Amino acid sequence: MNVFVIGGTGLISTGIVARLADDGDTVTVFTRGNHDEELPDGITHVEGDRHDTDVLEAAVADADPDAIVDMVCFSPETARETVDAVAPHIDQYVFCSTVDVYHRPPERNPITEDAARHPNVSDYGRNKADAEDVFMDAHEDGRFETTVIRPWSTYGEGGGVLHTFGDDTYYLDRLRAGKPVVVHGDGTSIWGPCHRDDVARAFVNAVGNEDAFGEAYHVTSEEFITWNQYHRRVASAIGAPEPELVHVPTEVLTAVAPERTAMLRDHFQYATTFDNRKAKRDLDFEYTIDFETGVARTVEWLDERDRIDDWEEEPFEDALIEEWRAATSDVVAEMGTYR
Repeated sequence: MNVFVIGGTGLISTGIVARLADDGDTVTVFTRGNHDEELPDGITHVEGDRHDTDVLEAAVADADPDAIVDMVCFSPETARETVDAVAPHIDQYVFCSTVDVYHRPPERNPITEDAARHPNVSDYGRNKADAEDVFMDAHEDGRFETTVIRPWSTYGEGGGVLHTFGDDTYYLDRLRAGKPVVVHGDGTSIWGPCHRDDVARAFVNAVGNEDAFGEAYHVTSEEFITWNQYHRRVASAIGAPEPELVHVPTEVLTAVAPERTAMLRDHFQYATTFDNRKAKRDLDFEYTIDFETGVARTVEWLDERDRIDDWEEEPFEDALIEEWRAATSDVVAEMGTYR
């Protein structure tokens, strides 16, 4: 196959490009040139701005691909201009969407691909859902075949490890130092990280796959773990001591640190799982990299590049823990007279 990847140097896309190269496919990667990741031998790299549709169309026409894999479309406007630019030159469009398209909290678990998408959990989710519709409309109009893939929480070499306040790497140093870790709520909501290599395999298996034409798929974890388990398993994976977990209500965290808790507000607080049966059937999706193994590989990659920040350079979490413990002690003391 001849495949044109828009945005081939991100977390998932590096896995896709590597697997396509291993399979012997002809691959062109189209990026803005802002990343220094090395591409596999034999890959053609074209630099350009996808929003310059003349440049994009010329690059696609020159590559003459069978399919496009688009990893970096984030709005319906971008989707529409891309459809017009590339439709005459391709047979299939594989669009990287997200499980953020779904409403939260869900009506039922596990979520299937036909679950309600509106109202979306965030502007990001709404824009991705609207972009899906643009590409599916192009499919219905016969302009090309469309496949939509919706990953959940993807991690791996090239990225960080999520925690309550995002993916800053000081979290890993805190664990190694035996420092307490803030957990939202009581730590029993569900999360499901999936390593990028497993996600990438599904994208590659969608290319040229007639069963995937006009379809949307979940490509998500097969391990569903509570956040309490999550932090303990990360610590175990990197050889850190079992962490002390400090539970703070979600509404407190989002109030005191709104910019740090966008993912908590939109995702972490909800217990959600996703049904992968359709991707297993059509895309041969398999969950092969267990969480501890994937975390160990990710952190090894970070260590080799000296990309783990010192916990002492981020005082926020210690300050929050101190204030929360003091406030909790005050409440207990004040209410003692009512026992």
